[in-house]
Amino acid sequence: MAHALATLIGHGEQSVAGLDLGAGAALVELGNEVELLVRPVGRRTYRVAKRTLDIVLSAGLLIGLSWLLLAIAIAVLIDSRGPLLFWQTRVGRGGQPFQMVKFRTMRQERRRCLAVPPPGLGERRRHHKSARDPRVTRLGRVLRRTCLDELPQLWNVLRGEMSLVGPRPELPEIVAGYEPWQHARHLVMPGITGWWQVNRNGRRLMHESTELDLHYIRHQSFWLDVWILLRTLGAVIGGAGAF
Repeated sequence: MAHALATLIGHGEQSVAGLDLGAGAALVELGNEVELLVRPVGRRTYRVAKRTLDIVLSAGLLIGLSWLLLAIAIAVLIDSRGPLLFWQTRVGRGGQPFQMVKFRTMRQERRRCLAVPPPGLGERRRHHKSARDPRVTRLGRVLRRTCLDELPQLWNVLRGEMSLVGPRPELPEIVAGYEPWQHARHLVMPGITGWWQVNRNGRRLMHESTELDLHYIRHQSFWLDVWILLRTLGAVIGGAGAF
């Protein structure tokens, strides 16, 4: 079983933020559910179909929405000083770090300009996204609410670092505090959207909702991915995006 897990996770590299997971040790607390998780992850037909969908849709959207990407890029540069894109290290499949990209939605000079801690700092330390975060620009609030800030992640999908559908990739410092069983979410490619996004309850954070990711891993299929994408589209149209 340990060898099978190492193969599924990929590349034999199994450390996250300095935390040695060992060969399948991160899944030890799942007990009998390990087999239920591994079985769908290892289905070759599904994995090929999923990757094909990722490539076709991400490439098509990057080309078809090039006008929108250009318009957002110009608006970001006009709205506030700073780089166009925001790159951040996230933890992907097999615990491998990668650089996830978004349109920048925050002011870069905020911390340098303020001599005292900004309002809402305590909330941001508990929730790394806050509805009252003063660092977010006016345009940034619109981009987050409509999820348009996530569009550059189609490039991550095309590169094979992410999928259109999967568990949302977390920050290394959050992953470092995971319970062993929570690392099961790293058996699959992280996604732009996923089961957590379309079923989240209130403001529970990703690391507080790992059971939703495990539900997806157990039941994943090509048609479930399509259904999640359609529900995501509805949520975006309805303005139920992030902060």
